[in-house]
Amino acid sequence: MTSVDERRTAPPVSPAARRSPAVLVLAVLWAGAAAVIGLWWADAGPVVAAAGWLTGAGRIAGLLCGYACAVLVGLMARVPLLEVRIGSDRVARWHAMAGRYTLCLLVAHVVLILAGYAAQDRAPLWHEAVTVVLDYPEMLKATAGTVILFAVGVTSVRAVRRRTGHEFWYYVHLLTYAALFLAFGHQVALGDEFNGAPAATAAWYALYLTAAALVVWCRILVPVRLNLRHRMRVESVHREAPGVHSVVVRGRRLDELGARPGQFFRWRFLGDGMGRTSTPYSLSAAPRPDRLRITVKALGDHSAAAGLLRPGTRVWAEGPYGSLTADRAAGSRSLLIAAGVGITPLRALFETLPGEVALLYRAHSAQDLALGGELEAIARWRGAQVRYVLNGPRGERPRITAESLRAAFPGLAGHDVYLCGPHGFAQDVYAALREAGVPDRRIHHESFEL
Repeated sequence: MTSVDERRTAPPVSPAARRSPAVLVLAVLWAGAAAVIGLWWADAGPVVAAAGWLTGAGRIAGLLCGYACAVLVGLMARVPLLEVRIGSDRVARWHAMAGRYTLCLLVAHVVLILAGYAAQDRAPLWHEAVTVVLDYPEMLKATAGTVILFAVGVTSVRAVRRRTGHEFWYYVHLLTYAALFLAFGHQVALGDEFNGAPAATAAWYALYLTAAALVVWCRILVPVRLNLRHRMRVESVHREAPGVHSVVVRGRRLDELGARPGQFFRWRFLGDGMGRTSTPYSLSAAPRPDRLRITVKALGDHSAAAGLLRPGTRVWAEGPYGSLTADRAAGSRSLLIAAGVGITPLRALFETLPGEVALLYRAHSAQDLALGGELEAIARWRGAQVRYVLNGPRGERPRITAESLRAAFPGLAGHDVYLCGPHGFAQDVYAALREAGVPDRRIHHESFEL
């Protein structure tokens, strides 16, 4: 799996071609939001007093919230066009941002509608809330869906996620589907825009059915076909560094997956309690027709158990995902900068990227240099440069600055830079690269810490 004479390169793609899918998707999403506002405008009547203004604003917020919920589901579907051409990290950021806007719109919808109804009926707000929940059609289910959405939002806050763990967050997040199912009925039952408007109602159903179809196809049917076709199992596990293990997975016709160096899969190991959640791990070597390899650092319960996997354990994988590939290079010179287990996708790129390649690897100590022997072998074979940045004898952490980067890598501004590592490290290095004159379009990075 670590042979350096078996390599593949991907055909170059122009920067404009890489940007165009993101621009197109954003244009479609904004056009959809404009159409939703147009739907309200077409049904809007004369506004009377404060109650009319409050109710009208609540209707707009509710329609946009309903539209944003469908967008959220689409972004959760792991559509290949989005995950590969745009980048999983960017899609994840879009999803997180859309989630925050959705909750804000939901709060605005609830508060404004209740305030408008209360002003119209000249009733206390709490009394109007009880009346709406208990007496209006579909509102008990909608209230349950609202509570679930708020729970999902709370558990998505970074501080809460760190305390609860990935598995808990993952399962709570899945309740989003139940929340939207519960809330959908009241949208078409109570929305003035849909009463007596079959075309608008059909369009709203089409929006939600399209989002549901994407989830069923991309998150259920495609993975089922992939795993039945390729039948992957753990072949072997190897210790690379303290707390770091490589897992070699064998399967049938794995070249048909179309996986490329720098990409990742979401993995479930169906044994020893590891099959409950899927976790993203990058390929740490160029994929072969019968084998894939990942390298995992023990950072949580799932990753810690990876080193204990037994040969023959069945594997369930989804992917490939990610855009940290050779496609993104605009020139013939590349610099790879890794920290810790961030070396895994860059090790595969170090082996396969065309042109002149150099590697900068940050670790605590020499014994923490995972895959170090392989990196040295690849460097000798390619005639490439490898530099290590290690802590001092007293634990001093050397800084990677614009000056040190320019001194170590002449002509740095003309390099494509691939960056992978912890969030804080990546932010610091990104700033140093920009100060050193590397344009943003030539700094390639995927991060999943939102």
